[in-house]
Amino acid sequence: MIRLAREITICIVDTYGAETMLQRISDPFWFQALGCVLGFDWHSSGVTTTVCGALKEGIKGIEHDLGLFIAGGKGKTSRNTPIEIEAVCDSFSVDGAPLIYASRLSAKVDSAAVQDGYQLYHHCFFFLLDGTWAVVQQGMNEENRYARRYHWLSTGVTDFVCEPHWAVCCYQRQGGLNLVAQESDRTRAAITELARMNPEDLLGEIEKVRTLALPRAHPVAGGEGHRKQLEKALVSLCERYPANFEELLGTAGVGPKSLRALTLVSEVIHGVGPSFKDPARYSFAHGGKDGHPYPVDRHVYDQTIEVLRDALEKARIGNQKKMQAIRRLSLF
Repeated sequence: MIRLAREITICIVDTYGAETMLQRISDPFWFQALGCVLGFDWHSSGVTTTVCGALKEGIKGIEHDLGLFIAGGKGKTSRNTPIEIEAVCDSFSVDGAPLIYASRLSAKVDSAAVQDGYQLYHHCFFFLLDGTWAVVQQGMNEENRYARRYHWLSTGVTDFVCEPHWAVCCYQRQGGLNLVAQESDRTRAAITELARMNPEDLLGEIEKVRTLALPRAHPVAGGEGHRKQLEKALVSLCERYPANFEELLGTAGVGPKSLRALTLVSEVIHGVGPSFKDPARYSFAHGGKDGHPYPVDRHVYDQTIEVLRDALEKARIGNQKKMQAIRRLSLF
């Protein structure tokens, strides 16, 4: 998988450019197709982590030549994303702050502002030195055991907190608090206004709200531990005095529970309701490792790698015939 992922990446970057690779990675259908071509289970949540891992490992050592870099990954590896981005940018004397910001905020949006029941466990950040980037991250729903993949593309983000996704795909669609929906615009403004209030006054309002019969979509946990955590987040917000919802979301300590509480209070005080719209909107070449539709044929798999590699080597020395033939096949 690593070897084939490497050759496919080289082929795309050499022929169409690194930015095209980012665009394709951001397309959930192309990404799924790539997973199938690499031989992974088409229906498994593992296709996300495996494809991203194969791409990252496959281009290791040739990132500078390609101009394409990949940071992050699954679980603990995802937490190293800022460090990996900074290391690359430092080696080229490029300001990595905007890229690190994009990585952190995209993860914060899908873990806190979009409360669809899927907990993030994978974050992969693809980027170029000109500041173009793409994100592929995935969450798991512990109740139904399905996964959901979130795709981001920098050229498609005009606002990090208003319809920022390039695509969100999963097997099932369901409701959930969605603070980055267009319909939540007034809620975002109301929450930002509330965040500037005196923390004690705001906590008092939250306590009043807890006495109401709340719908399941608006759970706000009680208990002294939660109150202290919420108070700490509100104090941090008051001190920062966020100018907008994006600044509020980027504040350390502000998570799903804090946002739910603020959303509830804004609905009670201002009568502004948030959106509960699900953000989700949305072939086998070598078989699958699970044996469907047939087992991976290693001989054919290796032949594919060699054909791509041979075509690339000949193209680089001026013989374009085989690469042109591959292009004609794709058109066919």
